[in-house]
Amino acid sequence: MATTVKQNGTANKDNASVKKEVQKKLTNEAIGKAGSTERTVVPKKATISLDNRIQNFEKLRGLATQRERLTQTLNELTKFNYNQGDSASFYIRDSHNLEFKTTNTNLIKLVTTHLQSTLEERKSEIEEQFLQFEL
Repeated sequence: MATTVKQNGTANKDNASVKKEVQKKLTNEAIGKAGSTERTVVPKKATISLDNRIQNFEKLRGLATQRERLTQTLNELTKFNYNQGDSASFYIRDSHNLEFKTTNTNLIKLVTTHLQSTLEERKSEIEEQFLQFEL
């Protein structure tokens, strides 16, 4: 017959000390304390000065103003496109008062269509900047 030898609780003490160490480590991690070998770096939230906030606000207001003007120009251009009929004139004048004038409705339609698509594209860009803006 084989004899079994019982230890006097030494195995239980080892298990208990391991359990306590694990519990202590988990507790420290839960409350934000790291072990002596591990250090966690918590990034500080950057503080923005009042002047920077005001400047960012002005940039945001500028974007809103640009969008407003583009929307108004697009509305006027749309009204022009639908109300021009058969007779319309298109003028371009430079700073030296040199002028280009046409009454060709096909050319006018081509120019206004291109202008409208360019303005709509720019409006989309401004709206994208507006949505991504952070104060």
